[in-house]
Amino acid sequence: MSILIFDSGIGGLTILREVRVALPGRRIVYLGDDAGFPYGEWQEEALVPRIVSLFEQSLEAYTPELAIVACNTASTMILPALRDRFDIPFVGTVPAIKPATTYSASGLVSVLATPGTIQRRMVQELISDHANMVKVKLVGSTGLARLAEEHMQGLQIDQQKLASEIAPCFVEEGGQRTDIVVLGCTHYPFLVHEMRKRAPWPVDWIEPAEAIARRALDLIGPKPPVDPREALSDIALMTAGSPSPQLARLLGGFGLLPADRPFKLEKSG
Repeated sequence: MSILIFDSGIGGLTILREVRVALPGRRIVYLGDDAGFPYGEWQEEALVPRIVSLFEQSLEAYTPELAIVACNTASTMILPALRDRFDIPFVGTVPAIKPATTYSASGLVSVLATPGTIQRRMVQELISDHANMVKVKLVGSTGLARLAEEHMQGLQIDQQKLASEIAPCFVEEGGQRTDIVVLGCTHYPFLVHEMRKRAPWPVDWIEPAEAIARRALDLIGPKPPVDPREALSDIALMTAGSPSPQLARLLGGFGLLPADRPFKLEKSG
């Protein structure tokens, strides 16, 4: 039995950690579409068929019992199409707006995400349904996901660019300050330590990994123990080709064995 975790790059690794805690004993098949990264720059009419095609190939090859779309941008545009097309359960990723509004003391909450995510109707519906008592500021970042990829692969990142990308999240109004920033991209938790250092004042940074893992557990339940001698290795399928040494080390650090061959997109549309 396996779980497929899909992302545009390495952001889904933040979800993988919590899935392993909630659902031990299941094989993880990690599909990273790094050839298509970043998704925030794609138009919907091009991205949807690409992702559907990737799922067609990966579900046929690995027959997972559940798939997690560990990408906010992809989840907000593709989940209905995936659920209509395939029979397995899907868990999507959306900004954690509901818990943020519960925890905020100042009433000022910011959602930091890609432009593609904050423009989606689903995000507006989350705000309308759950944020009547707080003021939510949507901040679309064009560069943070790439900074996170660079940071996790051991490259130096532009600290001034990082500071400018998060600066709009911090609002002072009516004697109150933003006290919660919702991380609306699974890449962003990799940068939390650096963002804390660049923030003008302390805030809580909220991300959805634990809630996603709990939802997956609710859908498929715990798995009986498996003889370790019969267990298959967790693997990473990357669409851009063989991982660089830095990326291979990162994937290995998360317990993922890069597949023998790159996972190539065979068809689109």
